[in-house]
Amino acid sequence: MQAEQSTSGSIGDKSSVRRAFLRGVLVSSPFLLVIIPFAMLFGVLATEAGLDLLTVMAFTVAVFAGSSQLTALQLMQDNAPAAVILATSLAVNLRMSMYSAALTPWLGRLGLWSRAWVAFLLVDQSYAASVAEYERNPKLTGPERLAYFFGTVVLIAPFWYLATGAGAILGAQIPPELALDFAMPLSFIALTAPMLRTIPHLVAAFTSVTLALTLTWLPWSSGILVAAITAMLAGAFTEMALEKRA
Repeated sequence: MQAEQSTSGSIGDKSSVRRAFLRGVLVSSPFLLVIIPFAMLFGVLATEAGLDLLTVMAFTVAVFAGSSQLTALQLMQDNAPAAVILATSLAVNLRMSMYSAALTPWLGRLGLWSRAWVAFLLVDQSYAASVAEYERNPKLTGPERLAYFFGTVVLIAPFWYLATGAGAILGAQIPPELALDFAMPLSFIALTAPMLRTIPHLVAAFTSVTLALTLTWLPWSSGILVAAITAMLAGAFTEMALEKRA
């Protein structure tokens, strides 16, 4: 009898993990509408900058972060020093450290390799979809949370790589009327707008936008670096001030 219950429980666990994975796939599938043109845009721009197909694909597979890839590519075209390229790309991706901190309460007890894969596959879309699900269903088990996370990125990663390769191969054959560059701002607006729910979030967003636009005159797009760091500090200080007042 106990053996039957154990088998039934195991089947139930596998079924719930499978359902969590499929929910992640379903929720993340609309993101392909912006992921595909965004990746194709990077492939086109990278080949126009003189990178060969192998370098483009190695770049996108190793980094797997669209906004920082485009930033680094632009700085490379501007002949910026390597230190500036690395620092600015890091600043653009500093939000990933905040994403990681937000996911730690949900995924922090996983094994080392699971956490390593989560870190590598952590992008704006997988973060936004996963955190929303975890907050909505806090009773999910660790395997269910991990399965849901992988479900959110199982389509994004391969389509990102395939679309990057397609953009690199087709290059100038893609007509400018397609306006592939619409995907990047549209994607970030769709992801960040629903998350601006507190005063610190609004302060950080306003600070980053204002400084990024004001400091466009700085060389090598270093205004982005200044805007990112200042925005995080502004949001953190605002949160501490509100906590003290409370």
